[in-house]
Amino acid sequence: MADSRLSFKEMCAEFDVTPRTLRYYEYIELLQPEREGRSRFYGSRECARMKLILRGRRFGFQLEEIRQWLLIYENEGNAVQMRAFVEMANRQMKELQAQREQLDEAMEELRQLRDATARNVS
Repeated sequence: MADSRLSFKEMCAEFDVTPRTLRYYEYIELLQPEREGRSRFYGSRECARMKLILRGRRFGFQLEEIRQWLLIYENEGNAVQMRAFVEMANRQMKELQAQREQLDEAMEELRQLRDATARNVS
């Protein structure tokens, strides 16, 4: 895939995203495919960006955060982008930890309710 281009359909298949998702990423300017008539083609730059977008989503980053982070690379270079990523990752890790704690609390409460209900049923 180094120098090859992917069509719209191939891009959806390669990254397991819906056409709607891919169009939306283009609409919010996360991706900028080459256009030939009505056809869109995605080169190595767009494929690399898509990998970063999907990784960011997996870690819980908002699309706007990802867009801003990708812009940093274009405007200020790799070193600034890496520093920004460290800051973003630190913030996100705190958020994920808070979510984990909330989930642990909800699970414990549900477990207690389930156990109390099971005792009353027996």
